[in-house]
Amino acid sequence: MKIKPRTKKILVLSVMVALLVATGVLNWALNDRLTSGDPVDVNAVTETFFAAYRSDREATRESEFLYLDAIITSETSSEAAKTAAEEQKLGLVERMETEMQLETLVKAKGFDDAIVTLSDEGVNVVVGTAELTAEQTAQIYDIIRSETDYSLADVKVIPYN
Repeated sequence: MKIKPRTKKILVLSVMVALLVATGVLNWALNDRLTSGDPVDVNAVTETFFAAYRSDREATRESEFLYLDAIITSETSSEAAKTAAEEQKLGLVERMETEMQLETLVKAKGFDDAIVTLSDEGVNVVVGTAELTAEQTAQIYDIIRSETDYSLADVKVIPYN
């Protein structure tokens, strides 16, 4: 049985209209559910933010390590390039260890979660709280100052919740 081209076009168009209607109904149903006034679990959103950031950071670092390893193991890389890649890799490992240590120390001060990122320009600290008191900010500054060589002007503390 062969379908006429005109019938084929009508069938395709009908399926597309049906899919469009189904998409509209699903969109309406999901939006209605989201805006129905059900409270959003702020803790779940915060945990998702911190977990997503850590996952992204880990993936980025993994790709950096792969890139540096490729330079180190390449037969066409010069000795200077290999040495520079090894130094960058060691610096990255040291930075990771320092970030993890600082995150642990900040969490030990009573914050639900914390993310610390170090760069040549400074330190960013994101803590899992809606607002920071002056005392909490001073505690975080004290941790950074005692564990790193950064000055207080190089430290940014950001509340997240």
